[in-house]
Amino acid sequence: MLIPNDHLYRKSAALLIVAAVALSAETRAADPLPDRDAARAAILGPQNGDGPTDHEIRKFQAKIKEGRDANAYFIRLGWAFVSKARISSDPGYYKLAEICAQSVTDADDSDALLLRGHIAHALHRFADAEAIARKLTDAPHARWESFALLGDAQMEQGKLEKAIAAYQRMIDIRPCLQTYARVAHVRWLKGDLDGAIELMERAVKAGSTREPEPAACAYTRLGMYQLQGGRASEAAWSAHRASEFLPDYPVTLFLQAKLLFNEQKSADAVIAMKRALAAAPLPEYQWFLADVARAAGDDELAGKSEAAIRNRGKAEDARSVALFLATRNQGANEALELARQELEKRQDVFTYDAMAWAAFSAGILPEAKSNIERALSAGTIDARLFYHAGKIAFASGDKEAAARWFARTMTIQQMLLPSERADLLQQIGSTQEKALTLSSIPTPTPQLAVTGHK
Repeated sequence: MLIPNDHLYRKSAALLIVAAVALSAETRAADPLPDRDAARAAILGPQNGDGPTDHEIRKFQAKIKEGRDANAYFIRLGWAFVSKARISSDPGYYKLAEICAQSVTDADDSDALLLRGHIAHALHRFADAEAIARKLTDAPHARWESFALLGDAQMEQGKLEKAIAAYQRMIDIRPCLQTYARVAHVRWLKGDLDGAIELMERAVKAGSTREPEPAACAYTRLGMYQLQGGRASEAAWSAHRASEFLPDYPVTLFLQAKLLFNEQKSADAVIAMKRALAAAPLPEYQWFLADVARAAGDDELAGKSEAAIRNRGKAEDARSVALFLATRNQGANEALELARQELEKRQDVFTYDAMAWAAFSAGILPEAKSNIERALSAGTIDARLFYHAGKIAFASGDKEAAARWFARTMTIQQMLLPSERADLLQQIGSTQEKALTLSSIPTPTPQLAVTGHK
């Protein structure tokens, strides 16, 4: 759920602290750590905010300053920074969390290793995260969190079956919100939407006000699944519940904007997306804002949003920028290079899709076809994957396959961006085979039993 950058780190209160100890934008890319005194100044510096997580951060900082069980409180402070990063969508806090983990004097401390592995995953160092997770899971009496980290890292690298095995071990040890949510996501990736909804419903029931961000995230993910299943009223209720746990949570606002646009309330969708972008200026959010702003008649705002994607989006989310450039036919070669760079780090279905779409934009159909086949191989039911598959098939001269993919896209077209939907309707007219049904396309069988017992 990820995930989840001005060179990975936005300018925020957390970053100003790091900048104060001489971590320049150029050196941040190599993930250096300051010396001991500078590191201490970074993680113990004053923190703004008045939320529960901010109070936790200040409490743990005070304990460290008092010299109380420093290793334990470095770890707890690190996890508090992780929580702050997720709530604020500011990856700069992951850097502070990493400094906390590095400050633990026992290099083999399992709690510190788990924190380091989680940070490596959050900062897209997936091979490093997997190596740490393997060390943790090889230990006697390995915890569920270690198997969760292993599955997360493997999934991002395209090792889906291995991730499934890790997640099975995880949920057998402890069924809870975090484990249910991960298994739900895998079920969705494997094409089992009903199974994903079932597991995510268990996840939200396990939520607690003591941990509002995971609960809000789970409700939002449930809402996305419900929206894909055509259950818009249930999706709206899930979004409402998410906002009760965590107001102005960017991913929830994105879901609410989708729901508003589907109700033809473009102006309200614009308001929701502006609030989301105030906290998380991600390219995908900018793209959606551009589309709904244009639908609302605000071409100036749409243009500014698109310019923001081109100007700084690569540092925030290169994969989404590659998709945007390819969709808009702006800089095909740049889109291709961005997608190839992403593919070096992660080999999941969505990165293969970005690679396929960028190759399609650049007119390299053989590469587009081979990559979209990889993207579709897991059986994921995703509107954008189907839409891209249809466009690539049509360009390759296979109108029958294109019509089938477009027909499948239409059944879940509410998940597309507005501009993608508009193009889809044009493409369906071009195939001249609207009567084709979905009966010839098999529904993948779920491959993860997950009973959630020991």
